[in-house]
Amino acid sequence: MPPGSFRIGSVAGSDVLVSSSWFLIAGLIAILMAPRVEEIQPGLGGWKYVVGVIFAIVLYLAVLLHEASHAIVARRQGFEVHSITLHFLGGVTAIEGEARTPREEFLIAVVGPLTSLAVGAAALALWFVTPDGVLRLTVEGLAGANILIGLLNLVPGLPLDGGRVLKAAVWRITGRSTTGTAAAGWGGRVAAVAVLAWPFLQAAMLGTQPTIIDVILSAIIAAFLWSGASDAIANARIRGRVAAIHARDLARRTLAVPDDLPLAEAVRRAQEAGAGSIVTVTSDGRPIGVVNEAAVHATPRDRQPWVAVSTVARTLAPGLRLPVAITGSELVEAIRRTPASEYLLVDEHGGVFGVLATSDVEKAVRSAG
Repeated sequence: MPPGSFRIGSVAGSDVLVSSSWFLIAGLIAILMAPRVEEIQPGLGGWKYVVGVIFAIVLYLAVLLHEASHAIVARRQGFEVHSITLHFLGGVTAIEGEARTPREEFLIAVVGPLTSLAVGAAALALWFVTPDGVLRLTVEGLAGANILIGLLNLVPGLPLDGGRVLKAAVWRITGRSTTGTAAAGWGGRVAAVAVLAWPFLQAAMLGTQPTIIDVILSAIIAAFLWSGASDAIANARIRGRVAAIHARDLARRTLAVPDDLPLAEAVRRAQEAGAGSIVTVTSDGRPIGVVNEAAVHATPRDRQPWVAVSTVARTLAPGLRLPVAITGSELVEAIRRTPASEYLLVDEHGGVFGVLATSDVEKAVRSAG
């Protein structure tokens, strides 16, 4: 759970977390709505702020519907969804992994804005039959906020949902997801500049002077958009480098030794054979561990003849066996899921092909850049 967040339940099989920053926006909404509430229903006193807080809760329930729609579609596409977090700028759905096709990217992204627009349309229809008063004000605010959220999220720039829609379109046209990400990232930067400039343009366009709150909110939102867009562009560059990485090309020649062989003898045999890695095997030749290079160097030479090679080997858990054909982002994701310094590469028949060192992957990524 992220620091400063707490769990309030689950939706669509995912934990719902609320960031402590939400209370800031709830208080701000209460303050901004208080004059309007007082105008519609005078004499409420301090209760007018309570009405504002209630509206903030209702609004964020609509945001939760927006995020839950992302989670539901992502799960139907076969992705694991860890959590939904509500924060002062809206919400975020933590989805494991990246879309595999432009269609998946499009479906997961577009459902959120469509949900917000649907909620806004329903609230707008309800407004016509709601009696005057605080309730009608709440319905009015809910309609306006959701329609605005839906439209803004369709702006073609990351990290907004519209950016992911643009990414899917460019991906479909070019056949490269990294190109789509870069295009949507630059769209996000343009959107950030537009948001930052808006308070200074609204006087000329609408004839209204911006307040200090308008300027501050625009700066916060612009910073959020610029940061998310910049991260997306950097991520596209990294993924472009990673796409050229093939585990087969980085495999180290491997020596198989019995797990009870003295470490000194295992090292001697590896040097003699010109092997860059050592795998421990059972008496019937089944691989059971990969020797950790750092652990070998950390073992004093005078002790190496007296310790078994298995003492510096990591047992082969499922995540430490990788197919030799694994490449690109799939390789990086496998390393992220099961962090280790070495992995056993196996061929299509399950035989030992070699050992992949994480340090070699890192060097390959840096040299590709």
